[in-house]
Amino acid sequence: MSRVLIIESSARQQDSVSRQLTQTFIQQWQAAHPGDSITVRDLARNPVPHLDANLLGGWMKPAEQRSAAEQDSLQRSNELTEELLAADVLVMAAPMYNFAIPSTLKAWLDHVLRAGVTFKYTDTGPQGLLTGKRAYVLTARGGIYAGSTADHQEPYLRQVMGFIGIHDVEFIHAEGLNLGGDFHEKGLNQANAKLAQVA
Repeated sequence: MSRVLIIESSARQQDSVSRQLTQTFIQQWQAAHPGDSITVRDLARNPVPHLDANLLGGWMKPAEQRSAAEQDSLQRSNELTEELLAADVLVMAAPMYNFAIPSTLKAWLDHVLRAGVTFKYTDTGPQGLLTGKRAYVLTARGGIYAGSTADHQEPYLRQVMGFIGIHDVEFIHAEGLNLGGDFHEKGLNQANAKLAQVA
């Protein structure tokens, strides 16, 4: 049995294409892997605080020197990180906001990219510790950006995932959603066709 962790980051609960893609992924994955467990963390419903001095203090100070706020921040980071460590498959649903990922997703990443836990420094450079996991990134984009210099989602997330040892990463883009005409339908159809091949 595999454990699947899904990270939702769309600010919208209704009419969100990235959430539609997530639901399609879940339905198809459950049909193909009925014994797998799926955990959904919704960063819009339950936002993760952005990186701050309390979290940095929680990471860097010994337990006896941490303030209550630092301990609370560390406990939250531990919970998020343990969730990721336990997962065999990671799914990130990421609408494109201003050419990049939502700030809520960046905040989650800042909590789980942790030296000595998800990566480590060695004499030959940093080494990712989450090898053997798979990741899928489901994006929703108003324009068509894949492969262009305006795409600051895929290069960044590939870099981040590789940094922590996840190199098996597949991106599924729903693009052109705001271009009018039949672009919206084509973008969704292309994304759904790729999703049908995932499970």
